[in-house]
Amino acid sequence: MSAPQRASTARQWVWIGLVLVLVAAVVAAVAVVWPRGDTDRQIAHRRTVAEAWPGGLAHQPGTANQPRWHETAAREAGRASTADRLAVIADQPIATWLTDPSVPDTVATVRSVLAAAREQRATPVFVLYAIPDRDCGHWSRGGTAEDAYLPWVRAVTRALSGSHAVVLVEPDSIAQIAVCERLRDTRLPLLRAAVRALSGHGLTVYLDGGNERRVPVETMAGWLRRAGVDRVQGFATNVSNFYRVDQERAYADELADAIGGDPHFVIDVSRNGRGWRGDWCNPDGAGLGQLPHITRGTTRLDALLWVKTPGLSDGSCNGGPAAGTWWESYALALVENRKRS
Repeated sequence: MSAPQRASTARQWVWIGLVLVLVAAVVAAVAVVWPRGDTDRQIAHRRTVAEAWPGGLAHQPGTANQPRWHETAAREAGRASTADRLAVIADQPIATWLTDPSVPDTVATVRSVLAAAREQRATPVFVLYAIPDRDCGHWSRGGTAEDAYLPWVRAVTRALSGSHAVVLVEPDSIAQIAVCERLRDTRLPLLRAAVRALSGHGLTVYLDGGNERRVPVETMAGWLRRAGVDRVQGFATNVSNFYRVDQERAYADELADAIGGDPHFVIDVSRNGRGWRGDWCNPDGAGLGQLPHITRGTTRLDALLWVKTPGLSDGSCNGGPAAGTWWESYALALVENRKRS
């Protein structure tokens, strides 16, 4: 072989080596970002904050704003100081919980909230909370009958279709599987069917992401994938709970990495102003968290929300009334102990 031929051959091997290095780098990058173990997964487009939350957060109409009802009653009774403190809660955008198995009543609530949101040109947040065997029979027991849930979800979806609303699907429904054995075989397929019903209607949907101390991250990630998280915007954490934002954000980022596909998340900050207080059920000393708002959209965190309505009891624990019942003294304590920036 002549010298020019040897030089040409050497150059060819250099180029081949460079191409192999480049291919290896691409394969490694794909292995890092692609959802592990599921190379054929189809993942929905995750919207930007501007796409998912046009106009920011909508306020509830008076017909749905429970703190406003009690503020108004206090003012009419001449209890101006109490009314002023309750207004601290009522003046904020709070999620609307859909808990009534009655389709007509639920649809009426949806339409009322949507009408108010359209007037504000803002995004309403709804919480579906009517799954069968809700709360595994504990403080928030209830929900629809087994065969009525998907028709209920479809009716809600028809009422919401085209509204660009945000929907949080059944808080605690996934995390609770860890402590409720009878849910293990039925809960995730039911949620997956609910996700199918909600998909394709212009809604931004988040599934239950639990919180940092409920379920091991890898277990939760697997359950979320089985529940259909690939078809929605992501998941919600800390709903009705008290963990600090920094703790929940670290957990949510870890969970998103474990799920793969870059799901987004929202965090409930309605009552986490004093952090974890040693109990999830009406703990003493809790305070309102920072004011609800959407983010700038530079990370996977889409919004900090008031999902739980501050002032509604978690259950008949620590001196509280039944779950979902207004508890004025607790509401006032939340205001007194609120996070102040």
